[in-house]
Amino acid sequence: MNKKIVLAGGTGFIGNDFRRRFELLGYAVVDISRRPGHVSWDDEAGIAKALEGAETLINLAGRTVNCRYHAKNREEIVRSRTETTAILGRAVAACAVPPKLWINSSTATIYRHAEDRPMTETDGEIGEGFSVEVAKAWEKAFFDFRPSHTRQVALRIAIVLGPNGGVMTPYLNLVRFGLGGAQGSGNQMFSWIHVEDLFRIVRFVQENERIEGVLNASAPHPVTNRELMRTIRNAMGRRFGLPASRPMLELGALLLRTETELILKSRWVVPGRLTKEGFEFRYGTLKEALKAILP
Repeated sequence: MNKKIVLAGGTGFIGNDFRRRFELLGYAVVDISRRPGHVSWDDEAGIAKALEGAETLINLAGRTVNCRYHAKNREEIVRSRTETTAILGRAVAACAVPPKLWINSSTATIYRHAEDRPMTETDGEIGEGFSVEVAKAWEKAFFDFRPSHTRQVALRIAIVLGPNGGVMTPYLNLVRFGLGGAQGSGNQMFSWIHVEDLFRIVRFVQENERIEGVLNASAPHPVTNRELMRTIRNAMGRRFGLPASRPMLELGALLLRTETELILKSRWVVPGRLTKEGFEFRYGTLKEALKAILP
């Protein structure tokens, strides 16, 4: 019988990549989502059955934060993370043979705006504001469950880069249309990870049973926004890109129905625990990652 992975909320860029990689390794992948043919979030008995005897549960569920933070969207962003996590917790508790490992998404945005020093799991300072409160509520919903036979790991995931979606598309379009200069001051840090290394982190956690708790899933070499845009321009053969001031970004965010925080917050996050545990990144620098991503 094939080993079983349960992928919850995995219908987006990261989930589709994970499903393909797990299937190539011979795993049977069971999906939980609201799509036809998947186990439904409304079917808690079905979710418990899907989790029975699974090797790993990976929860990626959560409404996109690429929107305006008005009251309705804020409520949906929080609920889509905390309620799905609670559903999974109850289902794990109902299993006779629960998953050995439960990996739950979190976000590197949980740390404060940092331009002075990097944030690790041990000395990182938790920030303030709506996005931080979402992350804190998400992790609390996860760790409120303490299943005795299931190891728990919350991945504080940085911006995920890859060839088939994610944030690369808007950045590439900015450069393509001559707008690939620094955004805001350009000094804000950009923490990132290649989607392949994110999958390799999941595999590393599966194989190392001593790892539990929170884990920064970010590449070891973050860059400033200015370095980010310059590196993308160089990779695309573009010598120049117009910068965007903060007022321009505010107007653009309003027109695009998103928030400038997604660009202007300085996320200086490094993988302290992974480095200590001996994990080796395949894409440690942004230049290496872009070489693999861009045609």
